[in-house]
Amino acid sequence: MGVILIFIEKAVGQGIAILYGAMGEILTEKSGNLNLGIPGVMYMGGIAGLIGAFLYEKNAASPIPFVGFLIALLCALACGALGGLIYSFLTITLRVNQNVTGLALTTFGTGFGNFFGGSLAKLAGGAGQISVSRTASAFRTGIPGLKNIPVIGGLLFSYGFLTYFAVVVAIVMGWFLFRTRKGLSLRAVGENPGTADAAGIDVTKVKYLATVIGSAIAGLGGLFFVMEYSGGTWTNNGFGDRGWLAIALVIFALWKPVNAIWGSIVFGALYILYLYIPGLTRDAQEIFKMLPYVVTIVVLVFTSMRKRREDQPPASLGLPYFREER
Repeated sequence: MGVILIFIEKAVGQGIAILYGAMGEILTEKSGNLNLGIPGVMYMGGIAGLIGAFLYEKNAASPIPFVGFLIALLCALACGALGGLIYSFLTITLRVNQNVTGLALTTFGTGFGNFFGGSLAKLAGGAGQISVSRTASAFRTGIPGLKNIPVIGGLLFSYGFLTYFAVVVAIVMGWFLFRTRKGLSLRAVGENPGTADAAGIDVTKVKYLATVIGSAIAGLGGLFFVMEYSGGTWTNNGFGDRGWLAIALVIFALWKPVNAIWGSIVFGALYILYLYIPGLTRDAQEIFKMLPYVVTIVVLVFTSMRKRREDQPPASLGLPYFREER
């Protein structure tokens, strides 16, 4: 029983970073933009939050964890939004191919994170790793009192702020997309921007806002990994393929934020399952790491066969829209 509870807790910890990336991409894709730069944006959000916290802790006479927490949060949101703004400017204003732009943004964001992570390590006198433990403690604090309850305390109440915030964001996003007029307008842009434009919706504005806000949310995934999961430390290339798993989760969740909550836990469990199976060879471990992608492909094939419109991607996903060609 104890092993199972630990496994579930670890699965949640693995899944939350993926959940943030998936939520950011769901919001973006619902507007018709396909942002394959989400993995890079997550790197950017993680390193930006770490830089903000590091500079604060380094220069403050008596660093206050909560202040470092706010600085890291704002830096991650701002840098994530900047990544989305760059993507939007290139694809919407300059009409650069979305796939090329997204992949370039991922390459840039990964290099950006690794470069500044290494630079901070040298500045701090470390050997490839830095730490902002005071700020990280504010992110990792569970719910006082409740986290000490036997069995369910560790399972439900021992996580940090960003874990619970991710669930709140997913629920609010689901309500916004499917229960509000503005959410309907955003989905209309993703389905048929020409019709939405004719109905008086500012297509360019909607696409910009969805992509920028979505990228800001994805940036929190990087911050979660650095602060809550890794305890305020940075290791180059430490994110692994979590950014790509976030994009896969979008398909697995059928473009529904609430589905992404439990889907992220499933992905997190599949991602670490090999650690709990004794006797696996290195090759077998790599095969197990493929499970989230295999499950996503199965879901994609299944939903394609059923052909339910509500389970399909936005009709104009990845397609450019030029108003003068309407």
